Amino acid sequence: MTTRRILIVEDDPLINQAVSDRLQAEGYDVLRAFDGPSAVALCAEDRPDAVVLDVMLPGFDGHEVCRRIQVEHPMPVLMLTARTDEADILVGLGVGADDYLTKPFRMRELVARVAALLRRVDRAAQMHGRRALAVGDLRVDGAARRVWRGDEEVRLTPTEFDLLLCLATAPGAVVTRDTLMADIWGWPGASGTRTVDSHVKGLRAKIGADRIRTVHGVGYALETPTEPESRR
Repeated sequence: MTTRRILIVEDDPLINQAVSDRLQAEGYDVLRAFDGPSAVALCAEDRPDAVVLDVMLPGFDGHEVCRRIQVEHPMPVLMLTARTDEADILVGLGVGADDYLTKPFRMRELVARVAALLRRVDRAAQMHGRRALAVGDLRVDGAARRVWRGDEEVRLTPTEFDLLLCLATAPGAVVTRDTLMADIWGWPGASGTRTVDSHVKGLRAKIGADRIRTVHGVGYALETPTEPESRR
């Protein structure tokens, strides 16, 4: 199997080196960048398999790095942030980040999340040839990784798409947060519930808040809208 290449983008030399050393010890090929422009250039030149990206960077910040690389060469991104405010996290998810870790973080968890992102890439490649799913006016094409609401295409981040696909395979059924964490991120656990909730919030904003039902303390379900009486 070809060695996976990971780009580490972190302006703190000690953190950059520590993350690089750990990922290399796990068998990954590692590239390093310390500012926004260098990160974008390395992504264009070397096409890493995934990016570990700090938010606060010189040149331009991690959000701008993520936006630029997802436009040019989409790839999985794990964002590192010292900010815990949900609005800041949603900005990162909105520009194409797949997951995030708040600082300080455990190296073991970072390694697990990188591995989970790469498993999702492999799983997506296996989706080729599957038929599109229809839930009401939503159509989810797993092979093309495209979504339509009626005649209008909906632009989703990679994680939002995987989340919707997981819910769409069993419309109306409640999918637990642990199941979503295991199926989409590759690892279950209560520490990831905020990650799930943040992505659901972003997905609702794009497909309609009424389309995803919350079962408090359990998980989520994709609903088929009830047809208004006047149209029956």
